[in-house]
Amino acid sequence: MKYYTALTIAGSDSCGGAGIQADIKTMSALGVYASSAITAITVQNTKGVYGIQNVEPEIVKGQIEAVMDDIHPDAIKIGMVNDCDTIRAITETLKNYEDQFQHLVIDPVMVSTSGCRLMQEDALDVFIHNLLPLATLLTPNIPEAEILAGIKIQNVEDIKNAASAISKLGCKYVLIKGGHFEGNEKIDYLFGDGKLITSYRGMNIDTRNTHGTGCTLSSAITSYLTREMDMNTAIAMAKTYLSGAILAGKDVKIGEGHGPVNHFYEPKALFFKS
Repeated sequence: MKYYTALTIAGSDSCGGAGIQADIKTMSALGVYASSAITAITVQNTKGVYGIQNVEPEIVKGQIEAVMDDIHPDAIKIGMVNDCDTIRAITETLKNYEDQFQHLVIDPVMVSTSGCRLMQEDALDVFIHNLLPLATLLTPNIPEAEILAGIKIQNVEDIKNAASAISKLGCKYVLIKGGHFEGNEKIDYLFGDGKLITSYRGMNIDTRNTHGTGCTLSSAITSYLTREMDMNTAIAMAKTYLSGAILAGKDVKIGEGHGPVNHFYEPKALFFKS
């Protein structure tokens, strides 16, 4: 008997709502055994990010190798990567294991909700040319998609143009999240090879507790891909899970700022491979 297993490569969030903590909670809640490699330690709470300390690239590399050589994860999620050397270390290490894992989901975390830069400016080019081409799926929000595509996004046509530009950078699928558009209805758009495949509609939920929603969604997608679902199904189910987690935690007060979602509102036991 074996569990479905996933690896998250991301930064640590000391208040537990985002980053590697949100990834592990999400994967565990969805019945997937979660392993991890920490890229950076952040000093943060629900009100903001106050400091970042990178983990040495050799230690990041060692964490990944230790997991890949022993746990053999079925899918990998990458979140916060802060500097050039860490991105290069992750890229070079994962290339040695490309035949081992089925999917690589990258959430291009660049700026926190409170406005703190989470990726150094000189690291963007290295991220785009080294790490991004390895991705099965990239999950940028509107501001991140604007940075990656180099265009301003104000409507759906702009989203299509941005997805086309991002797809040319090498990733197979791009999910552009529309949560930054105004209005009650939020729509995410999935593109494959630069062409629109489908969209996912969701209602805006009135709550301050949105800390870590991007980390949670990408980890949920990774979890469902780990459990051998196709891309469309994995995204649709991840969206449903995230909406439920937001609803379950929308009126709960944790901290003075943007609180977390309720990751364990409907937990699953660990699934076994057939």
